[in-house]
Amino acid sequence: MERSIIDYCLRKKGASKDYPFGPEPLVIKVAGKMFALISDKGDSFDISLKCDPVIAENLREQYEAIRPGYHMNKNHWNTITIDGSLPMSEIFDMIDHSYDLVVKNLPRSLRESIL
Repeated sequence: MERSIIDYCLRKKGASKDYPFGPEPLVIKVAGKMFALISDKGDSFDISLKCDPVIAENLREQYEAIRPGYHMNKNHWNTITIDGSLPMSEIFDMIDHSYDLVVKNLPRSLRESIL
């Protein structure tokens, strides 16, 4: 499951992986800006994703596995424990949303070079 999520993130246009904090966590960026942070916890793993604040709060209310971003801006980031309790389609939608938010805020010239 972790591998498929990482692969999904890396298939995004302009996505690259980085380890700016050491061997853990894996950070996935677009144009040098983070849109996913993945931490292995042994029996499960976490992914932190950027999210619109209203949507973020709604997701936290719906799913126990989604909480405010760990060591992140709690309004704009969610940390999701990937433990099988969420459908993969929902996780992929959250990855898409995070990527789109980051790309949308890039300077126009960078956005155009990626898309």
